[in-house]
Amino acid sequence: MKRSALLVTIVPLFAIAYLVYEFAHPPWTPLRLTGLILMTPALILLTVARIQLGNSFSLTPQANQLVTHGIYSRIRNPIYVFGTIVFTGLFLFLERPYLLLLLVPVLILQISRARAEARLLEEHFGEQYRQYKASTWF
Repeated sequence: MKRSALLVTIVPLFAIAYLVYEFAHPPWTPLRLTGLILMTPALILLTVARIQLGNSFSLTPQANQLVTHGIYSRIRNPIYVFGTIVFTGLFLFLERPYLLLLLVPVLILQISRARAEARLLEEHFGEQYRQYKASTWF
């Protein structure tokens, strides 16, 4: 795995673990529990998705390889999906639901980026990508 991919996989894990540790004090309100319940599996799935993406990870859209195994066999953009769920859970865990408003521009950027990636992958992989796209969600 490229160093940049490893860095973007490990640093968020430690940052979120640190925040959870720092804020893991009573009272455990329903809002905090909901946040933790959302965040924990999403963080695990996000990490798995990044590992499965392997060296195809990049900060800019590229068409190095079409990854269609594991989580990618069901969801075309699991990093975007699970990343959004992680932040939703984190904001709730921190009892800062107003921060959910930050997800609006993030979602707009993620959808825009996903579309740009889809165009590039379709240009590069053609029918193979169109078949993959038809059998997956977002």
